[in-house]
Amino acid sequence: MPPADSLGAPFEGFQPPIVTMESLEPVMPVIILFVAGIIAFLFEMVQRKRSNTGAIAVSLLGLAYAAAAIAKQFDTEDVEALFSMAMRDRFGLVLQLIIVGSTFTALLFSEGYLRQKRINYGELYPLSLWAAAGAMVMVTTTNLLMIFLGLEVLSISLYVLAGLSRSESKSEESALKYFLLGAFASAFLLYGMALFYGATYSLDLRTVTAALAQDESVTRGILIAGLGLSIIGLGFKSGLFPFHQWTPDVYQGAPTSVTAFMAAVSKIAAIGVLYRVLDACSAVSDIWMPTMFWIAILTMTVGNLVALVQRDVKRVLAYSSIAHAGYLLVAVLAHARKPEEIGFGSTAFYLLAYSVMTVGAFAVISLVAKDGKEGTRVQDLNGLWKRSPGLAVALVIFMISLIGVPGTAGFIGKLQIFQDAVDAGLTPLAIVLGVNSLLSIAYYLRIAQAAFVTEEIEESAPVAQPTTGLSVATFLCAASVVLVFVFVSPISYMINGAGDEGKIVSPEHRKAPIRPSGFQE
Repeated sequence: MPPADSLGAPFEGFQPPIVTMESLEPVMPVIILFVAGIIAFLFEMVQRKRSNTGAIAVSLLGLAYAAAAIAKQFDTEDVEALFSMAMRDRFGLVLQLIIVGSTFTALLFSEGYLRQKRINYGELYPLSLWAAAGAMVMVTTTNLLMIFLGLEVLSISLYVLAGLSRSESKSEESALKYFLLGAFASAFLLYGMALFYGATYSLDLRTVTAALAQDESVTRGILIAGLGLSIIGLGFKSGLFPFHQWTPDVYQGAPTSVTAFMAAVSKIAAIGVLYRVLDACSAVSDIWMPTMFWIAILTMTVGNLVALVQRDVKRVLAYSSIAHAGYLLVAVLAHARKPEEIGFGSTAFYLLAYSVMTVGAFAVISLVAKDGKEGTRVQDLNGLWKRSPGLAVALVIFMISLIGVPGTAGFIGKLQIFQDAVDAGLTPLAIVLGVNSLLSIAYYLRIAQAAFVTEEIEESAPVAQPTTGLSVATFLCAASVVLVFVFVSPISYMINGAGDEGKIVSPEHRKAPIRPSGFQE
């Protein structure tokens, strides 16, 4: 318990700070998206149900404005805002930019898909903006309460989005499964955070780091228990084994544009928070590292092996996303093993590569929806080459990038993770990553091959004409897959910054004493 005489002391003579535009700058991108979501929601209320033009325009403009606000902060110093509940650092800015870009691309092709599926609910646009804002909150704070609030904003929005196709039982089922399992996982995470607070009387992860450095057995035991519960909650959101069971059913049942958004944004947020939590608890890495080591191996292997036997393309990509969560966990563990030498560069770079190739793949798959029907079997892509040759080529680019073929963003991302794992002394993880990449060739090439099969076109699902938004979104993703490989050096420089070692918790915070007070300055 904190000292009784300290509970009320911080509030004596307390003067609330003056809020200025300068003090709000670190959180301005989040504010922009929340406001844009409100305006888009108002447009959705007043405009005709047959047209979501106003909501789309507001959403895309809001995302562009938020991206500009993020880019403006890249050359500024790391700062904290709102009583240290929000922070601006290179890691958070990079992840925020990826979140905004993924959301922008997913919304570009959403309207054409929704019309073909006859889903006349424009709520998708404000909900997507609010979900993105929640994800951005999660990756730009070390405050446990803010992490949880951001998680709930993201999750609640995704629960609704997953069930947006109300006329389909599988969409309703996916939303219900996601809600029930998500609430269960959130309870684990919240309990873990409660143990963190109980041991340190603080809501900041950096205080957890300082507490572990003092090596008090009781405090350490409580913090380790809190870490274990937090890993369960974040493992669910990341799609790590054995918390991945929800992924294929939700990905298959949700509308494809929602699946694309969920696959990218939710994973970025969860991996970003997991990175910060494990970094804060690096002092006890000898305890949790063996468990996370095997979770990484099982996540990569189970994801790829089960994907081999799937026949629904959305389920294939769902298990693929599980495997990629394992790849990302390898990057996180490499940093945890040698935090002073290995930064966040490979994690952020692979999240960028994963986002563009995954959103792009789902954008192409959304084309197999017409007149209220949607075929998601692999053979439903048959004949895509004859109907939309450009999109067929783009699909091949996404598949070979997901494999990790040289010349693509996926290759550079996997190579960086492989090198980090070897440098950190995690060579077995690097080998498993390479073997699993070879396993994935079978199902990725099966999807790419389907687009060029013409003998069974009459048995495949009808394919809609690509809209302008779909064509632009696919082109942006395909071009990004190639350009990220070509301009890997400047992009890596942008991610890491000049002389930035990528440490999430600085050495001075690691050695800072615990201040047992419920009030954060």
